[in-house]
Amino acid sequence: MNFVAGKLRPSRTQHFLVLAVVLCVLASLAHATSDYYRHVIFDNSLTPDDYFYSTGQASGQSFLEQKDGRLPVDTKIFLTPPNAIRLAWQSAPGGGWLAQIRTVDFRNRFPQLTGDNLYFWIFAPHPISAADLPKIVLSNAREGLQVAEVPGSFSKPLDLGKYTGDVPAGRWVRVRIPLSDCQTGSIYPFKPEYTQSITFHQGRDDGVRHTLILDEIRIDNDPPAATTLPPPSNVRALGYDRHVEIEWDPVEPSALARYVIYRSIDGDGDVNNFSPVGMQLPGIFRYEDFLGKPDVHAQYKVTASDWQYRQSAFSNVASASTHELSDDELLTMLQQACFHYYWEGADPHSGMARENIPGDDRIVATGASGFGIMALMVGVDRGFITRQQGVERLTKIVDFLEHAPRYHGAWPHFMDGNTGQTMAVFGMFENGGDLVETSFLMEGLLAVRQYFHGSSKNEQSLYRRITQLWETVEWNWYRETPTSEFLYWHWSPQWSWQIHHPLIGFNEVMIAYLLGIASPTHAVPATLYYSGWVGQSQRAIAYREGWSGSTEGDHYGNGHTYFGIKVDVGVGTGGPLFFTHYSFMGFDPHSLHDGFTKSYFENNRNIALINRAYSIANPKHFAGYGADAWGLTASDGPDGYVAHAPDDINDRGTLTPTGALASFPYTPEASMAAFKHFYRVLGGQMWDIYGPRDAFNPSANWVAPIYMGLNQAPIVVMIENYRTGLVWKNFMSNPEIGGMLKKLGEVTAK
Repeated sequence: MNFVAGKLRPSRTQHFLVLAVVLCVLASLAHATSDYYRHVIFDNSLTPDDYFYSTGQASGQSFLEQKDGRLPVDTKIFLTPPNAIRLAWQSAPGGGWLAQIRTVDFRNRFPQLTGDNLYFWIFAPHPISAADLPKIVLSNAREGLQVAEVPGSFSKPLDLGKYTGDVPAGRWVRVRIPLSDCQTGSIYPFKPEYTQSITFHQGRDDGVRHTLILDEIRIDNDPPAATTLPPPSNVRALGYDRHVEIEWDPVEPSALARYVIYRSIDGDGDVNNFSPVGMQLPGIFRYEDFLGKPDVHAQYKVTASDWQYRQSAFSNVASASTHELSDDELLTMLQQACFHYYWEGADPHSGMARENIPGDDRIVATGASGFGIMALMVGVDRGFITRQQGVERLTKIVDFLEHAPRYHGAWPHFMDGNTGQTMAVFGMFENGGDLVETSFLMEGLLAVRQYFHGSSKNEQSLYRRITQLWETVEWNWYRETPTSEFLYWHWSPQWSWQIHHPLIGFNEVMIAYLLGIASPTHAVPATLYYSGWVGQSQRAIAYREGWSGSTEGDHYGNGHTYFGIKVDVGVGTGGPLFFTHYSFMGFDPHSLHDGFTKSYFENNRNIALINRAYSIANPKHFAGYGADAWGLTASDGPDGYVAHAPDDINDRGTLTPTGALASFPYTPEASMAAFKHFYRVLGGQMWDIYGPRDAFNPSANWVAPIYMGLNQAPIVVMIENYRTGLVWKNFMSNPEIGGMLKKLGEVTAK
């Protein structure tokens, strides 16, 4: 089968050999995205108008169709739904054009591609002779054809027509280019396995307008022999407010390459009324079809597709209707969607949360796992999973943590979920203990220790084992010396205190001081809260001004008013919103006051209100900001990671849904309005299998290709704290937390 104009049509290309990918299909719902992205260069665009990871340019009298300097997306003709790239050009004498397609850029993407051949598919609405096809250049650089730095290099141009011959009209043609044909055109050797971009550029100047549709660009080996795949079974559909969720039982054969989802709107179930609307990777057995309005009835079928793009017979038909949900139902829907990141998306060996999906499947993140542990508790309480399932998953996580490397009790930032090995993702100095990530982990473990404190043998064992983990964290070691004013972020047996990063507020790390004071075995004095966290030393003052660029709040206390809203504590306008989330997912901010604010809850509320007010004012005039579109907080953006904040330096036009949605306890009405905007208005691009995507930048027409482990759980947990206070109540019920507050209160009263 192939797809033209979004309709199912009989295949005219079954006699062609096609590409293959060797993808590790996991028996569980966990993803094997690392392997997939060691092959794929392009499969689909998240934006329906132009492809963000592309560049177009024309000179002289030559022409290249572009939209805002990028290549347009075609949503009517594609090999795999829902779209492809349209390459439309005219080559004039003395002119030139180029169209570059880059690999999708996301954190922890493995840099090396695997395979011996470059494959892609082309579709020509009108015939094109081989001599009139463009040339192709492969490059190890992401921008242009120039060498930026070693080992960047590029290939000599290849004639596309040599590999395709004359291209007929109206059918898909597979292109296969052996990478051995790619000779260096640079001063350095060209290594095709490190290809970052493919550039099509002007060939013969025939002066005629041509169009090619490009799809499924990847590097791989020759495909295995074709096999007959069984259709997916037990397909079912469930309608929500604006979308339908389709699920199915997995197809096991190793030849499975993807699932293809078909939809019929208000149809009668006849096959000719079904159109392909999307695809899903092996190992994922859900698809979210955003329909955009309530009271839409849809029917679905799913096929299994192999590496030769041959599809199985259709599955059974499943149907569902969208229907308006109440606010309470919407919140449950949102929580359950985000919860799936830590249930289905967790590492299958350790149960820990992955740093990001897609990403490097080996990397599990300590702090994100702590957040995910709290999300698991919410999942049990909301009935997303059973209590037994929750205990079993937590037992797996505790098993892993007991055998993982620890550095004076602290776990590293990142570990290999399979082996437990420390992974120095952020550089060679980061190969030891991370006290902040450990604090986030212990915040989650202490919360669930109280929740799963039943009489069963398994829960009693879990309680004891979590207590043992808690009591073996050497908080006082991370003071460096007995007289130090601060706790420090990192320590490594190889590099010692080389990363000499003191923990100084106000930011996300308050929980490290609170737990350090609370520790029954390795406590730090409560006075450290004032000398370190709220420290008034010159070092602390310079630290705050250094990261923020502001002197307002550089003494911890602020007192200034922004948009008519006062900030007691915080630098400048308060910083990114995760400052008000991470330490307060378990620790209830109502419970704390000090010499600088009477209520951390009210202070956090004001920081959230300022964030929203800034977005309404929108001083930098970015697209998409408004009363219902706010949430400046840390995430990846079009140019990589930024701790987005409501200030001139850190506002880059990127909105991160967790910023507004994890602020539900502080701003329930504004957060609900933001969620309805993200979901009902922007859901076509933003809503997927783990809820709202990590971030988006309307000015750049960019949508995050990933989900982040640090960003989905705060949505689940903080909404639950708004609804029932569940996580706050359980964390605060730990006797050590009450003792800590008493100690801190005594110091504050002096």
